[in-house]
Order: sequence, then structure tokens, then C-alpha cells
Amino acid sequence: MTDHTPDAPAGDAGDGTDLLAVRRAKLDRLRAAGIEPFPHDFDDVEPIADVRARHEGLEAGAETDVRHRIAGRLRARRGQGKMAFLDVDDRSGKLQVQAKLDVLGEERMERLLEDVDLGDLIGVDGVAFVSRRGELTLRAEDVTVLAKSLRPPPDKHHGVQDVELRQRRRELDLIGNDDTRRAFIMRSRIVSEIRRFLDDAGFLEVETPVLQPLYGGALARPFVTHHNALDRDLYLRIATELYLKRLIVGGLERVYELGKNFRNEGISHKHNPEFTMLEWYEAYADVEDAANRLEACVAHVAAAVEDLAPPSPIRWTEPWARKTLAGAIEEETGIDVLAHRTADELAAVIRASDRTDVQPDGRTWPQLVDDLLSKDVEPKLIQPTMLFDYPVELSPFAKRKRTESGEDTGLVERFEAFAMGMEIANAFSELNDPDEQRRRFEEQARLELEGDDEAQPYDESFVEALEQGMPPTGGLGLGIDRLVICMTGRSTIREVVLFPTMRD
Repeated sequence: MTDHTPDAPAGDAGDGTDLLAVRRAKLDRLRAAGIEPFPHDFDDVEPIADVRARHEGLEAGAETDVRHRIAGRLRARRGQGKMAFLDVDDRSGKLQVQAKLDVLGEERMERLLEDVDLGDLIGVDGVAFVSRRGELTLRAEDVTVLAKSLRPPPDKHHGVQDVELRQRRRELDLIGNDDTRRAFIMRSRIVSEIRRFLDDAGFLEVETPVLQPLYGGALARPFVTHHNALDRDLYLRIATELYLKRLIVGGLERVYELGKNFRNEGISHKHNPEFTMLEWYEAYADVEDAANRLEACVAHVAAAVEDLAPPSPIRWTEPWARKTLAGAIEEETGIDVLAHRTADELAAVIRASDRTDVQPDGRTWPQLVDDLLSKDVEPKLIQPTMLFDYPVELSPFAKRKRTESGEDTGLVERFEAFAMGMEIANAFSELNDPDEQRRRFEEQARLELEGDDEAQPYDESFVEALEQGMPPTGGLGLGIDRLVICMTGRSTIREVVLFPTMRD
């Protein structure tokens, strides 16, 4: 029979007060019996998955003399009196436990049935066998309370259904929803495999400042804070790029950083003010090398987490589609942005097209191009796709595109990668000419005067670093949260960030 422990008294008004009282009474009984309901440790625990693996292939009814010690949360209980079955789960899986009066004795059996609740953390010592129904089971020789749960767990069949509650109280989501737990285990594996791939390729993982005297490396608004001892404002980094390239100048040659960035922007299904980014920089490489390495890295990760991944139409292991940015925009809108290289010209063409999704008034030329990309092209790029040949106005840190004639096309060696309708990566042949970088900073300052509040600020110390000499370099930034969205089949960034930023 199913557990009927009085977790939901008929008089409960819904605030949990009666439930808390019932569980606290059980807590008091345990302590009165000389049992510490919150012990310091429980050594030599085996993951449930390892216990299962040890006995894989045993037939129904098989007995063993192999003893195991497991620990986890009590998720279900069936039976009473002389025998009960418990479902205990840990991070690796679930195992059935058999509790018998003639094994545990009357006192321990009564305590298990009367004072241990669903949701409690328990440890079990016992002998493995396979039930007549073919289920691996641990015959309990001892059960230890490891943490008394004073609040009832989410319903084991339906989990936590309220989306906002799941995101605000992630611990309840993880307790109640196995699918959520698998997604975050998969996220951890994704990050580990990225590190493994880059470490094996000779990259060094490094750390650069999160608090920066001048933000840079992306087109975004920063968070500002104040350092009292220095009496100066500092910025939470929007990117790691400029510091990492200074390490390339210093001779580290292949570096990466995987950590948090912060951008003072809106919240959406693909934006969170605090997010996780990978950036790598490789000396003596260019944007094509970065593209090839990205394909290889993501294919490696996809293969490594295949056992956790849900069914998906995304083909990570095949060569990614490659297009030009201007070509993709013209394909979807009929507008050739490179034929209209001023804000007024492009705005006039957009108005003539009777578009309602892009409002051209008061926008700079780079902003208009980005609007067309984000609204008309990006949502349609479902399979992994790279868009190359960005205008220089959108790319202050990329080298100009090489041509056989040496002609300046106004384009740079850059690509952005997309999947499931959103950008996941951005890469350059990195600009290493200090004089050209200085001119790019000056152009960004002009755009700021024209109203672009996300323009790149002038960073003289970075220019001085380039004046020391930076080798040809390929650099790439990969959005970890967005990659996890794609690989776990989720729809929003809030579902792959353990504790997303939320409104009050």
C-alpha cells in the first residue's frame, strides 16, 4: 500500500503550519529516544548507480551476500506492519529498500514507519537481492536518519508545477523534478567536457578581473559599483576579451577563461544579466581556425553527453552551415545592407519596405543592421550555422577581411554562430594593429555621440599592450547558458541557470 503518513492533515489550511507541527513532533520523539536527527557524517556511502551496476544482469529472485551502504532522500513508502518497501534516491538514481520487522526489530521498524517521513534524508545498510518482480532491492539491516525534513517534499508524481516557484526555489525543483536534476547534471558535464577538450588542445585556463576599472570587449551596458577604499567606480566585466588578449601579448599563446560576465540589460528567454561565457584565444590562428575548433569542440561535447541528452533535431556532429551576414539578411528581407552604408540610406530602404518589426528612427547604421539580423535572420537559424563577413562598424576588435586585390571591402574576419534561433558564439581574426585599434576606438566614440549607449569605450591601456606586439590570433566567445539550452532541449535561459535573476 502507499504511504499514509499524516503529511496532509484534513484541517491544514494550506500554509503548512499543521504539517510543520506534525513533523516537529516526530523530530522531538527522535531526540527523546536519544537519536540525533542531524548527525555530522555518514561515511563510506556508495552511489546508487554503482550499486546497480554491481548487480546488473541478476535474474528475478536472485539473492546475494553483498552488503552496501547508500544514502539519499526517502521518496516513497509502501506497506506497513511486518514489511515495507522504501524508494530512496540520490543524485545518481533510485533504489528500492526492503524493511522487515524480523530483520530490523520492533523498535527500529516502528521508528521507521512512524517517525521517518517522505523527504527525510536517510542512510541504509543492507544486503542486495532481486525481488520476484525483477527489481534490485536492498534488504535493510539498519536505517539511519541523516536529516529530518521539517517540510513535506513536492508531490513525487507531479513535482513542482509552478514555473516561477521552480526558479525561485530551485531546491524544491531539484527535489521534485527528476528532469530538472538531469538537466543540471548535464550542464555540469557540458562544462567539464569543454574544459577537457581545451586542456587536451594545449590551452591554459586563466582568471582575469571581474571588477574592472574600464569595461570592454563587447557592445553592452555595464553594472557600476563603487570601491570605498580606493574611492573609485569599478565595473562588473561585460567580457574577458581585452585581458585575455593581453595574456597573448605576454606569450601564453593559448588561453581560455570560463566564468561569469555581467551586462546591465533586459531579461528575456535568452538573456540574464549574469551569465556564463567561455572565451579562448589562440596565437598564430585566425577566424577559420576558430570556426573549425568550435565545430570540433561542440561535436566532442555532444558525443560526451549523449547519454543524458533528450531527443533533438539539432545535428551537432555534422559540418555547420556557413553563410555571409549580408547574404543571410538579403535572403530573408530583400535588403542589401552593404549597398546602403549610412544610417539615413538604410533607414530609408527599411521604411520603403513597410516593415513593422524594425523601427529605423534614431538608430545608427550598425544598430539597424543588427536589428535586421536579430529580428529576421536569427530566429530562423535552427541548425548550427555560422554567419561570416561582418561590417567593420559592428566589429571593433576584428581584422579587416583579406582580399586578393588588397581592396578594403569594409568587412572584417568575423563570424557569429547560431542554433535554435539564437546566437551561441562569436569569433574574430583578432585585430593586432595598435594604430588601427586606436582608430576603431575613435569610431566607437563617434557612435556613442550619435546615441549608441552600447558603444565600446576607449581603452588606451589595451592599445599600449598591442604596441608591445600581439601575434596573429584567433579568438572565440561561446555562450555556455545558450549552448546548454540547445543541448538540453530547454526553451529559456531560466531553465538552465540554477538561480536566475528575477523580479521582486
